[in-house]
Amino acid sequence: MTLSALQKRPHALRWLWLAAAIVVVDQLTKAAVVASLREGGGWIVTSFFTVVLTYNTGAAFSFLAAASGWQRWFFAAIACAAAAVIVVLLRRGGTPMYCAGLALILGGALGNLIDRLVLGKVTDFLLFHYAQWAYPAFNVADSAITIGAGLLIIDSFRRPRDNAPEAAKGA
Repeated sequence: MTLSALQKRPHALRWLWLAAAIVVVDQLTKAAVVASLREGGGWIVTSFFTVVLTYNTGAAFSFLAAASGWQRWFFAAIACAAAAVIVVLLRRGGTPMYCAGLALILGGALGNLIDRLVLGKVTDFLLFHYAQWAYPAFNVADSAITIGAGLLIIDSFRRPRDNAPEAAKGA
């Protein structure tokens, strides 16, 4: 899709700015943590939250992290395909919640894609824990993807269904 095609649909361009903002914030926070910590090091912020520097060669919850390296390109290809589909969906438009969800997912996917292409792994640094339990470390991009998915789920419940039976429509 060309920039002129996007300019004809200003609503799509607005949402791409949100995605770009997510990428910038994600990359800046990752760079700040990498510049400040060594891998495995961290800052204890509260009794349940620590900023750590860790890397993930896999996907969510380190899925396929132990694979031989092919997963880097596999997950990069998935991110590229998802980004292309999301741009098409944003161009079609929808409710603000739907478009915001898509933009957040797009920004998060691109933020992690940059890490995969440049580093071969994703930088994670937000670690929540309690006693012996710890949630896997994550980053701003992961947060954006999760919030975006949540918005899409909420939006799906708020939309009227076109294929609902006539009796349910009140006819």
